[in-house]
Amino acid sequence: MSYKTRWNKSTLIFGGATIWGLFLVGCVVADRTMVAPPNVAGATFVGSKKCVECHEEQTGHFAGSTHAKLALKDAKGTEIGCESCHGGGSLHVKAGGSKGTIVNPRKSPEACFQCHLDKRGEFSLPNTHPVLAGKVSCVDCHDVHADSAIKGSGAALESQNETCTKCHSAQKGPFVYEHAAMKEGCTSCHNPHGSVNQKMLVARDANLCLRCHLEAPTVSGEINGNAVRHTPENHNTRLMQGTCWSAGCHEAPHGSNTNNHTRR
Repeated sequence: MSYKTRWNKSTLIFGGATIWGLFLVGCVVADRTMVAPPNVAGATFVGSKKCVECHEEQTGHFAGSTHAKLALKDAKGTEIGCESCHGGGSLHVKAGGSKGTIVNPRKSPEACFQCHLDKRGEFSLPNTHPVLAGKVSCVDCHDVHADSAIKGSGAALESQNETCTKCHSAQKGPFVYEHAAMKEGCTSCHNPHGSVNQKMLVARDANLCLRCHLEAPTVSGEINGNAVRHTPENHNTRLMQGTCWSAGCHEAPHGSNTNNHTRR
């Protein structure tokens, strides 16, 4: 993925014992716009090199992560990559790393929403993970300090599914008859950040299944086992009774141990 940044700066003055300039950053990274770094009252930027002294576990592989592409700098030209998400670190350093002196995205998604504005909107949809309610945090699913920010081993599909099935264990299997969609990944059917559809599905009713199961017959003329439109005797009337996974049909959409048509 290619990342580009551009800067628009305007100085905001904060009152108090310590007055410091915070640059309002119109930083464009692909399709992400960062409004401003999170604010820690009374704190100033110390630079990412200071963070490395204590947080080697997080910073040791950070250079290879997608978030490292966002290289913000303060007015003095100091690289503040860590502080672009955690806020100014001067009070945190002075307090010897005490809690409450730095922004912790695990406690609040607001730090993430500074760039991921679209995700704030998705979490406000009718069916979402309860991130805004504080019951789930962004870092439960994302390792923001490594690789593509997906927990697991890099960008591997298996790591994405493992992230979901860590909580949704009943859907993990293994199943005797696995639904091939699981090989595509959970996000082929679900939007984990939120959806207007039940169960955070990316499409409603049978339209979700028809995204894949609308194949034509084979060259030999035999009906493809995954085809829907070429088996009217089974589907035309049943689809009117409900979705593919209701009406007494494919009730085990993640996989089945008894039936190769994902029936229970």
